[in-house]
Amino acid sequence: MDRASDPLGEPHVLIAWHSRTGASDAMARAAMEGAGQAEGRERARMLPASRVEPADILAAAAYIFVCPENLATMSGMMKEMFDRCYYEVLGRIEGRAFCTIIAAGSDGQGAQAQIDRIAQGWRLKRVAEPLIINMAAQTKEEILASKTVPEAELALCRDLGQAMAEGLALGMF
Repeated sequence: MDRASDPLGEPHVLIAWHSRTGASDAMARAAMEGAGQAEGRERARMLPASRVEPADILAAAAYIFVCPENLATMSGMMKEMFDRCYYEVLGRIEGRAFCTIIAAGSDGQGAQAQIDRIAQGWRLKRVAEPLIINMAAQTKEEILASKTVPEAELALCRDLGQAMAEGLALGMF
């Protein structure tokens, strides 16, 4: 699938996400809400990492990768998405815009570094600083518990989604 045969029919942002406890899910949904619509059409497509195929990556013009930090790295499901799609799109998406949203338990830097390294291999262009939202979960119970992301942080996710969609619509990337 190329951009012309994409379900949205026009350049859009792919929001690829994975969540275990609800934080990344809420943040991805907020980014999707921020991306909004233009002329009655969605400007973004949100897919769980388990369902993202190479065709979805090829069809998108920009990306927001949203996942939790797990054991100081990105979640396994997010890594599996990159593993499954990496070589199929290698050499075919250079220069496209991307940004990240990480639900962290500590600093999120390990997860961020992994995604940056993959994006570097794909020759993607980071267009926004990493958004790392620290949920401060440190005990087993806190880590495994369902998360509620504070509204102020969800607003940042909406802003990022809007900025990505607007930048794409304006031809900035």
